[in-house]
Amino acid sequence: MAELWLVLAASFLAALLALQLPRLKPPPGRPSLSLAAVFQDLLRYGKTKSGCQPRPPQLQVFDVPKRWFYHFYVVSVIWNGSVLLLLLQSHLLSRPFPIWLQDVLSILDGVSQDHDGGGESLSVFLVCLFVWLNSCRRLKECLHISVFSGGVIHIVQYCFGLCYYVLLGLTLLCQVPTNVREGKDHRLTVCWYHVLGVLMFIWASVHQHRCHVILANLRKNKSGKVLNLDHSIPFGDWFEFVSCPHYFAELLIYLSMAIMFGFNNLTWWLVVTYVFFSQAVSAVLCHEYYLSNFKQYPKCRKAYVPFLF
Repeated sequence: MAELWLVLAASFLAALLALQLPRLKPPPGRPSLSLAAVFQDLLRYGKTKSGCQPRPPQLQVFDVPKRWFYHFYVVSVIWNGSVLLLLLQSHLLSRPFPIWLQDVLSILDGVSQDHDGGGESLSVFLVCLFVWLNSCRRLKECLHISVFSGGVIHIVQYCFGLCYYVLLGLTLLCQVPTNVREGKDHRLTVCWYHVLGVLMFIWASVHQHRCHVILANLRKNKSGKVLNLDHSIPFGDWFEFVSCPHYFAELLIYLSMAIMFGFNNLTWWLVVTYVFFSQAVSAVLCHEYYLSNFKQYPKCRKAYVPFLF
C-alpha cells in the first residue's frame, strides 16, 4: 500500500509542477483538443473548470455534476463504517478478521505488522473512527449546508473519488497488527500522541466547517435562502490568510491522524504527502481563478498554506 500512495503523491507533485509549464496552460482562442486542454480538464473542477475556456465538446461529454461530491462521502460512511465495526468486533469480542480478508491484507501489506502492546491498535482504531466521523460531517455539509452551482467534474475524478475512501479503509486495515487480525489480543494502550492527534483533529475540523459555512453563506441571505449561484470573494476565519483554507484544514486533519500513529507510520505519512500535493493542485487553480476574476482580490493571501504558499 505504501508504494501506491507514493505513486499517487508523485503523480500530483508532477501535475503541480506541470501546471507551471507555459505549454500546458489553458489554450487561448478556439476550443482545441490538445494535450494542454486534456491535461487541464483532468485537473480542474467546479469554478476552475468553467473558468478555463474554451472547452471542446469532446471533453464536455465526460462531465458529471460537482454536486455528486456527496457520493464520495456516502461510500466512505458505509465502507469505513464497516471497517470500524470490524475493528470493534476484534477489540471487544476478540473476533478474528475473515480469512479471506486476512489473505487480502497480507497481499496488500507485503509484510506482517508486529504486535506493539496496544498503542498501534488504538492508533488504527482512532484514525478509522475519525475518518468515518469526518466523512459523516462532510456528507451532512454537502447535503444541508453547501450550495453547489452548475459546476462539473471529470468522470475520471468522480471514479477516483469513489475509490479513494475504499482505498483509505484498506490502508488502515493493513496497519492492524497480525495478532489483532487473528483475534488473539484486544488490548488498547493510550499514549500521549493519541491525545495530541485528537485535539488537532477537532481544531482542524472546526475550522474546515466554518470555512464551508462561509462559502455557502456567500449565496444565501441571513435567513438561509439561496439568492444566487455566483462566485464571490470569501472573508473571515482562515480566508484572511489563504484562498483555500478548507484545503489547508483537510491537510491538517490528515496530519492529525499521522500524529495519532505516533509520528512513525511511513504509510500514513505517504497518505499525508498525497493529500498535500493533491490539495495543492486544487488550491493553486482556485487561487488563480480568484486573482483573474476579481480585481480587488486581497493580494496578501496565499493559495494554500498561510504565509508560505
